[in-house]
Amino acid sequence: MYICAGNVEILHDGKWGGICDDEWDDLEARVVCRQLGFNGAIKATTYGHFGQARRRYWMDNVYCDGSEDEIAKCRFDGWGVSDCGSNEAAGVICLHDEKTEASSSPIPREESPKARIKDTHQQGIALRLFGGRVHSEGQVEIKLGSGDWSTVCGDSWSIFEAAVVCRQLGLGYASDAIQTNFFGNRESMPMSISGIQCNGNEGNLAECLHDKVVDCPGTVENVAGVICQREMADLVFDHIELMRTAHLEDRQLYWLQCAMEENCVASQAYKVQQESENWHLETRRLLRFTARILNAGTADFRPSVPKHLWEWHMCHMHYHSMEVFATFDVIDSSGNKVAEGHKASFCLEDNQCMPGVQPRYKCANYGDQGISVNCSDIYKHNIDCQWVDISELEPGHYTLKVAVNPEFKVGEMSFDNNAAICRLLYTETFATVHSCIMGRP
Repeated sequence: MYICAGNVEILHDGKWGGICDDEWDDLEARVVCRQLGFNGAIKATTYGHFGQARRRYWMDNVYCDGSEDEIAKCRFDGWGVSDCGSNEAAGVICLHDEKTEASSSPIPREESPKARIKDTHQQGIALRLFGGRVHSEGQVEIKLGSGDWSTVCGDSWSIFEAAVVCRQLGLGYASDAIQTNFFGNRESMPMSISGIQCNGNEGNLAECLHDKVVDCPGTVENVAGVICQREMADLVFDHIELMRTAHLEDRQLYWLQCAMEENCVASQAYKVQQESENWHLETRRLLRFTARILNAGTADFRPSVPKHLWEWHMCHMHYHSMEVFATFDVIDSSGNKVAEGHKASFCLEDNQCMPGVQPRYKCANYGDQGISVNCSDIYKHNIDCQWVDISELEPGHYTLKVAVNPEFKVGEMSFDNNAAICRLLYTETFATVHSCIMGRP
């Protein structure tokens, strides 16, 4: 048995293109690995784990139920429709049995074994930034022990590693993690470290993992950089409001047509729509609840997508500024997602502010979107898509996980209060959400 891994590319219209990591998870990875002839999927990778997208994106917001025989049969936004940057490439790690068709299998790119940096480089490390417009940004350069200064590989470089660099240098919080020579790479400088992996809470990069052997394709352009800021947003999900408002509703598909356009119901509903003339009379069971998100940070929370790329949605009559602002997942005792979470666009606005704070963001009339400091964006339980479709769920005990900014596309002070992980009791007649704890998406 061995693994085969890399970014996923698809051939369409005679040209190769990548897939954006928005909504990319294990269901999509399962379809890709099966289509490529592998035995199973170990993991779906995001955030350019195997390097930047080399070409255009052909697919974005891909939704699979895991049973499809090829990725093109899953739902997605349309060929070539994407708002993603080159560092948002989706990838997979597949498992393959050498005994089956070993001769025709592609050469695997195995994951490099990792070790803690401080265990490998016991003399310690030093960091500095180069090439930034201001002192708080730039290409990350590292000095390992008594060695020379060198660059850091950009593969799998994320907001978590950037957060540690900003903290170690006393520059505040990470607002962006760069995976290219955006700051002007010094080509003569060697690259001495790759595959850095941090939790994000470490005080020193030496506490993170790295590849034992440097493995970084395209080293000239594939370098790590950071943008640090002193003031930063910090979203906090209100788990008390979630527990208070959770309830069941049975609703015919006739009333959910707008929600279906935005992929807010489970895959089975779309199969019913295709196979039955009276699909609109079929009923879906929805677990509804209110999502209240407070910005408890020191700076406004703003969308990662620039305003000219926001999408107009006719159903809801406003622009959506973030494709993936929140996910809602029901998970069984084995850790499997058994009901499709809320996979839809959002608009961000100040719905409720603390005394003395004036709301500044509003979705209507192409207004600026965001969440001001000490204000909350509230999606009430009666709003379209503010639910999990649990129509195919068997009664029993589950975990409900609700997460905001789940793909870490926007920097925050901390991601440890972005998710509510709750117990869900579901019977044939009612559902109750209880015993929530806060955690990371």
